[in-house]
Amino acid sequence: MLELRPGCEHCNKPLPPDSTEARICSYECTFCTGCVELLGNVCPNCGGGFAPRPVRPARDWKNGNYLGNDPASTKVKHRPVDLAAHARLVEAVGQVVPERR
Repeated sequence: MLELRPGCEHCNKPLPPDSTEARICSYECTFCTGCVELLGNVCPNCGGGFAPRPVRPARDWKNGNYLGNDPASTKVKHRPVDLAAHARLVEAVGQVVPERR
């Protein structure tokens, strides 16, 4: 189950569970759209790409599968990216499409 982390790891912008600006990598590293652009769509933690984070339903439409039963995480992971080091990673993998990394 996705944690739905509460904010961007780089800039700490709030990304509530219903945010359409949240982007995640396959390890669920979470960044806002602006930071994903800044990072060249390369996750600084794993080198993968990003995809829009799904929005968990706020209402119980079926079988208790909603935010009330499975709340979003409140644990903040604020880890600003070393942009100089990240530039080297982007140079190494940035030309490879995310699904081939």
